[in-house]
Amino acid sequence: MAERIEGKNLFFNRELSWIEFNARVLNEALRPDVPLLERLKFLAIVSSNFDEFFRVRVASIKRAERSEPNAADLSSMTPGAVLKKISERCHELTRIQDETLVKDILPQLKKAGVEYIRADRLSESQRAFAESVFRHDIFPVLTPLRTDGITFPNLDAQSLTAAFLLEQMTGLHTKQNPLIPKEQENVMALVPLPSSISKIIWLPSENDRSALRQFTTVYDVLSLCGTEFFPGYKVKESLMFKICRDADFAVDEDAGSNFIQAMEEVLVKRRSAFAVRILCTDTSETLTGILKDKLSLSEQDVYLVQGILDPNSLLDLLKIENAAQYLYPEWKNFSTPSLTQEETLWSSLRTQDILLNVPYESYEPVINFIRTAARDENVLAIKITLYRIGNDSPIVHALQEAAQNGKQVTAFMELKARFDEKRNISMAEELENSGVIVVYGVVGLKVHAKICLAVRKESDGIRRYVHLSTGNYNPSTAKTYQDFSLLTSNRDIANDATLFFNVISGYSAVQSMHNLCMAPVTLKSRLMELIDREIKQSAYEKPGMIVAKMNNLCHKEIIEKLYEASRAGVRIKLNVRGICALVPGVPGMSENIQVVSVVDRYLEHSRVIYFQNGGAEELYLSSADWMERNLDRRIELMFPIKHPAVFTELKENLFLYFKDNTHASTLGADGIWTPVKAEGHKDIRAQEELYRKYKKHAEAAKSLPRSEFTVRRKD
Repeated sequence: MAERIEGKNLFFNRELSWIEFNARVLNEALRPDVPLLERLKFLAIVSSNFDEFFRVRVASIKRAERSEPNAADLSSMTPGAVLKKISERCHELTRIQDETLVKDILPQLKKAGVEYIRADRLSESQRAFAESVFRHDIFPVLTPLRTDGITFPNLDAQSLTAAFLLEQMTGLHTKQNPLIPKEQENVMALVPLPSSISKIIWLPSENDRSALRQFTTVYDVLSLCGTEFFPGYKVKESLMFKICRDADFAVDEDAGSNFIQAMEEVLVKRRSAFAVRILCTDTSETLTGILKDKLSLSEQDVYLVQGILDPNSLLDLLKIENAAQYLYPEWKNFSTPSLTQEETLWSSLRTQDILLNVPYESYEPVINFIRTAARDENVLAIKITLYRIGNDSPIVHALQEAAQNGKQVTAFMELKARFDEKRNISMAEELENSGVIVVYGVVGLKVHAKICLAVRKESDGIRRYVHLSTGNYNPSTAKTYQDFSLLTSNRDIANDATLFFNVISGYSAVQSMHNLCMAPVTLKSRLMELIDREIKQSAYEKPGMIVAKMNNLCHKEIIEKLYEASRAGVRIKLNVRGICALVPGVPGMSENIQVVSVVDRYLEHSRVIYFQNGGAEELYLSSADWMERNLDRRIELMFPIKHPAVFTELKENLFLYFKDNTHASTLGADGIWTPVKAEGHKDIRAQEELYRKYKKHAEAAKSLPRSEFTVRRKD
């Protein structure tokens, strides 16, 4: 998996490393100690991850193979070699995923009282019921498509499609349809399934005394009743498939005032882009071959499954009556009272910085910060960056309310957030219609920083309040993504926040910010300086230390600098959730570097960096991973933790991840991730330890005497 290259530096291939992250996610679905429906969710996550991977990364490599077939990447692999390795490993993982669903999870579901019935196993009464559902609920919604034209239909890459191999019946005295060519013995027809249609069909009980609930899928019903779409034809074979098309399109950055139109054109292009992969049920070799040829795919681009094509289709099972006993026990999101009450928000932030660790702690304080600012008559202006915001966002509603209340509200909406473009375009229009000033990103760069600034008039003058985060302004993902937020009124940080917004909103030249580091201007150079400082301060008797947590690490310059630090004796601990191109544990180069990854019920999403700094420790949070796109081609922020209590809490949280021995894996120099074992020691599950910690904090807060009094005033 790794190649030795110039200067003795070693690098893993980023794509193959990303695949191994998904292998770790898939491993959660294989664990018998994980609740049954959670295992199903992990299978669904793997499917969604691979869809995006093929649409973006594999598509990009395929284009590189055509344009520069001999160009080697950081790991010294050519595009063709990478594609071959991707195909081999992804086929293996697809097989494991399929077998886990068919041979393990579905049988376990039956034991739990929920049974999947294939079309060929339906009883007579169930078959009649399925046919009735088809005629009344399915048939009117779907539209069959011919495939005898020159071009293949533009099918939605997110939707599943049924394919039918048809043979024209003989001896029928029917009028010839002039739209269909004569004498076609074998033709293929397609029936796309809209995402809105329910994928699970519950069947009537065969036995009133049985507690077993049975279901089939819309795909089974289609295979059973598909002939009704094609009168005069016989269905010889059928299958379900899904196409992954190239989605790695760049928008015309010079479109100027037509930028939104240019973005919409990109969305249209995705529907007809070249196919990268096709995922099919293994029920028809003939249809698979036809689809492969029509889509100009090779054998290595075809992925076959025996069971249900997409585990996401089964997620409605999470709504069954007794689902709770097959899911993780509920972990509440604990709240901070002083930050959820409008009357105490500003006073709390004037005296202290607040660190939020979601989803252990509620995301409500972030929403309340913006909502309170919108309603407070003393708040003059709100500025915010928006990347992925989710549907029906309370934050968007609060910004609209603020604008309608006469405040100056500026939203930096990143339209280029891949696969969220349509939603962001719609949200931007809604904000503009409400009076919000919307800035559509920055030419040539994605605005990925997460920051909100509220400017408030107070008795002693203007005070600014800042929210900075490692994650998006998205209350939905905040329920499952682990991220840190900092709420502060620190004047130095607030000054830098003002400069930051001035830089990205107009013609302001990049000004010197003393606390915030902004990519692509100063963030990377600052990281290099901090690592260099650790190298200089490191000694044999007291080695330096760097501890960092991030999603991905594949920036060549940063990795080489970490190797240099390791050779200088600096102890480096890295928690990398996903891609890691750095090779740890190589004598004389990276023997002082440890890489771990934690995959558990929450998605680890925060970026935290610790420097020992000769005892004068420093901690930073950041929106940026250590990747070229983040440090060189995006607007990102890294910010320091100054408040002593916040510093202590964040450091404890960061170091805890390296104690996990139940859901952690370590990366070896051979590229293999090995699960960490307790080996006789106490089991330590980092996420569970954090949950208990915040639960204890919340319980302690409830027992404290009230420090404020309710004062009655005359109305």
